[in-house]
Amino acid sequence: MAQSIIYGLVTLSILIIVHELGHFLFARLSNVKVLIFSIGFGKRLITYKKGETEYVISLFPLGGYVKLLGESPEEELRDEDVTRSYSHKSPLTKLMIAFSGPLANLVFAFFVFSLLLASGYKVLTTKVGNVEKGYPAYEAGIKKGDKILAIDGKKVEEWSDLTGILNDKKEGESVTLTVMDEKGIREVVLVPKVVESKTVFGEKIKRKVIGITASDEFMVKKEPFTQAVIKGLNQTVNLTFLTLVGIWKLLQGVISPSEIGGPLMIMEVAGKQAKEGKRNFLYFLGLISVNLAVINLLPIPVLDGGYILFHMIEVVSRKRISPRWIEVSQRIGMGVLIGIMVLAFFNDIMRMFHGK
Repeated sequence: MAQSIIYGLVTLSILIIVHELGHFLFARLSNVKVLIFSIGFGKRLITYKKGETEYVISLFPLGGYVKLLGESPEEELRDEDVTRSYSHKSPLTKLMIAFSGPLANLVFAFFVFSLLLASGYKVLTTKVGNVEKGYPAYEAGIKKGDKILAIDGKKVEEWSDLTGILNDKKEGESVTLTVMDEKGIREVVLVPKVVESKTVFGEKIKRKVIGITASDEFMVKKEPFTQAVIKGLNQTVNLTFLTLVGIWKLLQGVISPSEIGGPLMIMEVAGKQAKEGKRNFLYFLGLISVNLAVINLLPIPVLDGGYILFHMIEVVSRKRISPRWIEVSQRIGMGVLIGIMVLAFFNDIMRMFHGK
């Protein structure tokens, strides 16, 4: 438990620092004065002043913030500070400052995924584990320990390649497998069976299977730098899309609200991934970083997405939104956010009691 708490706090701290650093750097690039860079909320534990910015570590490490000069239009400013005031910057500059936090989390995830791909990672080979009776592979004589070398003449080395090619086949279309066993190499022709399965969101889909599972044999694969960068970018984009789809399915009612997790779940999973090794923990960091970016981009006032929405309206309308209207919408947004946080904590506690 103690290890889970430590790794959970490390996870949250790293991602919060990355997020707030994005806001901080773009504010500085935009010549906006940064007054406070805080990790955490509540009582200040450590403070350090360097230049014009005060760096703070606070008691509750479940968030952070960057306080900019002139965030409130009513704030009194000295004449020499007006040009460095946030409220006196263009809506587009404000929009980019708001967007830079989530962007930093996405860039961080991309960097982590690319690093993992370039440094070598484990993938399942095409060695067959179990063969299920009544399925095409069993009828074709494929046995446990056999290795699939190719499908329709196309070489396969990873298990994911094998399943991907099978699912791309049309229903009823036959495939030719090149199989190696202790006697040598042979070819078998079979027709994949169509079965009903469920996606990660619980939706029913049809898959094409031949009735085999992977063995526990792995190989280490290293991607060249260029490929690692391309695949790292693809991984980041795919996870971003998957997170957006997950949120949409939640709003549709396809996913139960009981699936929402909070900081306690992050701590638990972080601890488990750390036990599995540094690579698992790093991948988990990248995954949560993508989730944090997407959640912060939701158009809810008090989140970055809410500010982005306000500034987009100002860019299009060329009119400043009423501070009173922003204040009211932020109160509503805060209520929504508190409600989500309460639900997340409730779910985390229920999982702890029920051992899920």
